[in-house]
Amino acid sequence: MTRQLREVAEIVAQSEAPTFENTFAALELSGQLLTRVLRVFAAVTSANTSERLQGIQADEAPRLAEHSDSIYLDDGLFARVRSVYDRRDTLVLTPEQRRLVERYHLDFVRAGARLAAPEKARLRELNREEATLTTEFQSRLLEANKAASIVVDDVAQLDGLSPEEIASAAQLATERGTPDRWALAIQNTTQQPALAFLRDRALRCRLFEASVHRADRDGPVDTREIIVRLAELRAERAALLGYENAAAYVLDDQMAKTPEAAMRLLHQVGEHAAAKARHDAARLQLMIDAAGERFVLAPWDWQLYAERLRKAEYELDESEIKPYFELDRVLRDGVFFAANRLYGIELVERQGIPVYHPDVRVFDVLDADGSPLALFYADFFKRDNKVGGAWMDMFADQSRLLNSRPIVYNVTNFTKPAPGQPALLTFDEVATLFHEFGHALHGMLSDVEYPMLSGANVPRDFVEFPSQFNEHWALDETVFARYARHHLTDEPMPVVLVERIKRSRTFNQGFALTEYVSAALLDMAWHLQRPGGSVGDIDAFERDVLREHGLAVPEIPPRYHSTYFAHAWNGGYGAGYYAYLWAEVLDHDAYDWFRTRGGLSREAGQRFREMVLSRGGTADPAELYRAFVGRDPRVEPLLAFRGFTPTEM
Repeated sequence: MTRQLREVAEIVAQSEAPTFENTFAALELSGQLLTRVLRVFAAVTSANTSERLQGIQADEAPRLAEHSDSIYLDDGLFARVRSVYDRRDTLVLTPEQRRLVERYHLDFVRAGARLAAPEKARLRELNREEATLTTEFQSRLLEANKAASIVVDDVAQLDGLSPEEIASAAQLATERGTPDRWALAIQNTTQQPALAFLRDRALRCRLFEASVHRADRDGPVDTREIIVRLAELRAERAALLGYENAAAYVLDDQMAKTPEAAMRLLHQVGEHAAAKARHDAARLQLMIDAAGERFVLAPWDWQLYAERLRKAEYELDESEIKPYFELDRVLRDGVFFAANRLYGIELVERQGIPVYHPDVRVFDVLDADGSPLALFYADFFKRDNKVGGAWMDMFADQSRLLNSRPIVYNVTNFTKPAPGQPALLTFDEVATLFHEFGHALHGMLSDVEYPMLSGANVPRDFVEFPSQFNEHWALDETVFARYARHHLTDEPMPVVLVERIKRSRTFNQGFALTEYVSAALLDMAWHLQRPGGSVGDIDAFERDVLREHGLAVPEIPPRYHSTYFAHAWNGGYGAGYYAYLWAEVLDHDAYDWFRTRGGLSREAGQRFREMVLSRGGTADPAELYRAFVGRDPRVEPLLAFRGFTPTEM
């Protein structure tokens, strides 16, 4: 931090008039040591943390917030930025340079550079407090996820799980000091994977309740006061910067532009989803009644009976298909193969490179001509000291200015198999591999001059476009045939099973979309609050929001309740969780474009690489998309993929 502040001070102290090179290029060259250190620190505190690291993180978070403010609230520096910005039409700038000038100016303004001194002082206080609280939220949630995991004394209660899953549960229990028992870890979402298979209803209820109460008054850890205060801080900051609420502030520089635009899409899809979900709930209740069971469908029952309905309608059993999805095979012959066919790249595993945990693997990424393009790190298995979910990030951005090649990493939370057992995936987990590698491709294939505009440094509602688009290749006929092979016999998945998977892709979409849109609306509601307002009863707040928007489906809770909604509070998606749906419009429309041009096509892939993936943030995302496809995106491919009929649209 000291080094970067010295570098910035030298920029401000120059006697020469502000130019692009002595101000903007100089800013891009500053802070390289801090950036490199922060990238590594963020990786280990998310994926391999410890009490010592968490302590350092808590100490440094407010200092880092103050450091950022010291740069963006520097009057002398902003004067230089504004001088070049005001003259941008008269200067000889490349399109990328002009974009960088406009991006920096916008960031300075959004950071409060135009505020008077008293308002700047208050803004610094708000930023310091927010940094402290988001760090505390992450630490508490990590603790909550571990503490909420349940221990099972009788293996008979695990009836329905596969032998591999039971062995993993035994291994986890042993690691946690309870040998001869079985432990079920809590994943980041409300619903837990085991709920689709456990036949013991009491255990299902116990697992579900542990999930939803992990971080509230009834759980081992409580985050309620943190999230309430974070919402208050964000509302006050938005008002200070001239916005009606935090959502208006966040979306002002996104593709959606306004909360109203994002909400329109959520309502358009949510209305169809809730109607379909209520219809599906009635069907599941009929199944329960027909089986002679005497209970009303509850949230902890949905996954089990949906799985049974899927078996009945599509003859598809998740336990029957998992043996065909062995992790290494999916990675090598699925994810990497598709990237090679589309973009010409090759990934070769390397040994001997230091990693932050023995589970981490490293790959050289080679371009079509064999030249080195990037490094790719992969960290697949769940650990107690790893944040839940899956994500991509960078150790180093691509930049011609810095002569820097990208170093990219993917993190997931797949269940680690017992020693000697294969890592077998569900098809949802296969899709996660493709999704996160789509983010990685955005970083690997970047080809820009300036690091601020590199790779995935784009608006949140565009950053999910490449990742969700990449999921489509998981079911491409050529790709699927290569990786979907039995881990013991190497036999390809029988055609009948493949067809069942394809036919069942729209199954349970009412549930999936309802839980997602519910969470997105909760996120938006928290960030639509006005300054001075505060949420008292969080449970009542959530009920009111879902009722107001017609999504109060009691059998389907939000994908995340507020108290463990990491995306909203410390994941960078506050008022931005809608972005997955916004980007899904783009990804389905783009895939529809690919299908009309032969699908897995090197020619089409190269066009996507050159016109989207390589461009990073060098142009407006809407302009990039229009240039690539030749028109604005259409929502119809998304709705059709999700299983809504034309009359429902």
